[in-house]
Amino acid sequence: MEEASAAVVVDVRGIVTGWSEGARRLTGHPAEEAVGRAVTELLAEDAPSGTPSVPSGIVVLRHRAGHPVPLRVTVTPLTGPSDTPAGYVLVAEPPGAAESSLAGQAFQQASMAMSVFDTEQRYLRLNDASCRAMGTTEEELVGRPYLDTGEAAGHQRGFQWYLRRVVETGEPVHYETFGRALSGKRFHAWSVEMWPVRDPSGRLLGTALAAFDSTEQHRGRQRLALLNEAATGIGTTLDVVRTAEELVEFLVPTFADFAAVDLLDWVLGTHEPPPLTDAEIELRRVAHGSATQGSPAGAVHLGGTDVYPPASPPARALREGRPVLARAGEPELDRWLGGRGAPAPPDRSRRAPIHSLLAVPLRARGTTLGVAVAVRNLFPDPYAADDAVLAEELASRAAVCVDNARRFARERSTALALQHSLLPKGLPGQAAVEVAHRYLPSGSEAGIGGDWFDVIPLSGSRVALVVGDVVGHGIPSTATMGRLCTAVRTLADVDLPPDELLTHLDDLVIHLASDDGDEAAELGATCLYAVYDPVSRRLTAATAGHPPPAVVLPDGTCRLLRLSAGPPLGVGGLPFEATELQLPEGSVVALYTDGLVEGRDRDVDHATDELCRALTVPAASLDALCDSVLKAVLPEEPGDDVALLLACTRALGAGQVATKEVPPDPAEVAAARQWAVERLTAWGLDEFAFVTELVVSELVTNAIRYGTPPVHLRLIRDRTLICEVSDGSATSPHMRRANAYDEGGRGLLLVAQLTQRWGSRQTGTGKTIWAEQSLSAL
Repeated sequence: MEEASAAVVVDVRGIVTGWSEGARRLTGHPAEEAVGRAVTELLAEDAPSGTPSVPSGIVVLRHRAGHPVPLRVTVTPLTGPSDTPAGYVLVAEPPGAAESSLAGQAFQQASMAMSVFDTEQRYLRLNDASCRAMGTTEEELVGRPYLDTGEAAGHQRGFQWYLRRVVETGEPVHYETFGRALSGKRFHAWSVEMWPVRDPSGRLLGTALAAFDSTEQHRGRQRLALLNEAATGIGTTLDVVRTAEELVEFLVPTFADFAAVDLLDWVLGTHEPPPLTDAEIELRRVAHGSATQGSPAGAVHLGGTDVYPPASPPARALREGRPVLARAGEPELDRWLGGRGAPAPPDRSRRAPIHSLLAVPLRARGTTLGVAVAVRNLFPDPYAADDAVLAEELASRAAVCVDNARRFARERSTALALQHSLLPKGLPGQAAVEVAHRYLPSGSEAGIGGDWFDVIPLSGSRVALVVGDVVGHGIPSTATMGRLCTAVRTLADVDLPPDELLTHLDDLVIHLASDDGDEAAELGATCLYAVYDPVSRRLTAATAGHPPPAVVLPDGTCRLLRLSAGPPLGVGGLPFEATELQLPEGSVVALYTDGLVEGRDRDVDHATDELCRALTVPAASLDALCDSVLKAVLPEEPGDDVALLLACTRALGAGQVATKEVPPDPAEVAAARQWAVERLTAWGLDEFAFVTELVVSELVTNAIRYGTPPVHLRLIRDRTLICEVSDGSATSPHMRRANAYDEGGRGLLLVAQLTQRWGSRQTGTGKTIWAEQSLSAL
């Protein structure tokens, strides 16, 4: 072009009335050929219907020689008398002519993409950044509508909608968009500002826009949002496998086309972590997922194991403790992808091979737990350093949650093992009651509680039924439960009445809390202690803040026992009271912990009524009744441990018990021995007569000599042969060794050596000394 600009004058109808020399040089048309013609006739193509009679913006004229000439046209209106329109002055210049000005250079060299459109969304001008984003030149785009310049993707149609909106409303628009750039496959985010362009008279000439490539800021916000979601979405349960699944769900499809989590075997068990070596590493697949089903697919089945070569990305990430990036074409990645442990290649029909991989170690508290692997085959962008940083943060969050779940599982396993070791494994044989029991540990995140139960044989064929619950969960509660369980057995061996036993147990809990430096209430517990005597068929029970037992009578009726409510153990300062009642033979006593009838949104009274109804349902056995009660009463998701102990009472008949009152005269000892021998003969136990004579002689003699009347001798034939001597004195005898010249002191030592066991217990009227002989030889 020889001249930078040209001027043309047209009337109000668009007819050329003036033609400059510059116009002739730009178009090749002399003035005589242009003047008098409609200016639109000079366009390279026929103007479509609706085109203004005076074109503006970028127009394409047909040179006299036949080739197109793109020009940028600026229109200035002319006014006549009384401000009536008189025509227009058109100033035309080549599109690049303005670049010589400082403003033009600033526009062209701006770092953000800038473009100018006419009112029909046709390109009028673009700067270099905009051309690079479009992947073409300004000459290729000027004069073309926006949608004709590339694939009509959804975000591009939205872009054109905003262009039209600016023209229609005359208001500027700001919005953000995210999509694949026309110049390549990478996705870009744009912050776009559009505003109307007007001439001095205010007439809308077109639309200008400036687009800032905010891809990095967009991805930064995405990463931050993903991390925020991960903070609440990963680790929602204390389950190792579920936590791994949640990590995969976050990675696919937002971050990866395929992701997998492999853990070292010890993480899923209770063992200590072995040291990592440079040798092959065996990992267990716990979770994987793909954006497109089966493309790619996991080569290792869920729950299966695979051995990873030392040079493979997962093994390197584990060993080096940092993320490992790998791309297709790298020898080690290609070699591993060809092995059986790598993700299976996608379906050939999709033609989308794996092109990028990221392996991130799962490390928590200085310990390596496993590795997360993310791969891309459909996602166009390969993994970069910022992706590794994001994946490392996600993996770190997941690793802490996996480690918490592992520690919880380990603590739960330890507490459960400890609790099972303390609970009775096989209830001792006794004739007082038939028992069945169930213990269900809590499945909640709070951990194992401190529930326990016990059946303790007592002297005189009696039996103690115990159930208790320690406040709290976890190993501390289980350990406290073990202490209390042992204490109850020790106090039961002393044969204390239920109310006195709970008083001593209450003192023990207070001392334990004081020794541990905690408040007594924090180590509190509840306990129910009941003693059943099959001879008198009497049940004596006392409670320390524990739910009362239910009793099912032989006639099928069920009721809760009305016990004097005592405070929970560890409160102190309040008394415990025992309640006594007589039960028919065949009655069922149900002792349980509060986890059976209490819980979230449960009405305790309603649950207790359900328990009573369930206890009256006929069952084939006591064990079957246990199962039916739990099925009927237990909530679907119990939040606490549950212990249930059922005891069906028995009675010792007159043929198994013999009683004789002994006058307080030493001469009556021989008669007592004779009575005992006769009783044994009637029972067919003559072989036990010799030892029984010695026991009766010693115990009756001590009662007459050191005790107070009345003196009673009782023989009980149960699973053992029991000899009991009662008197009105509360003083208990003590076994001791006699010196060489002592005349006495050997009696109780002899009794202890001849019998299975012996002891004494306090009664309401004095004491009872007893001794047992085993009948297992019969």
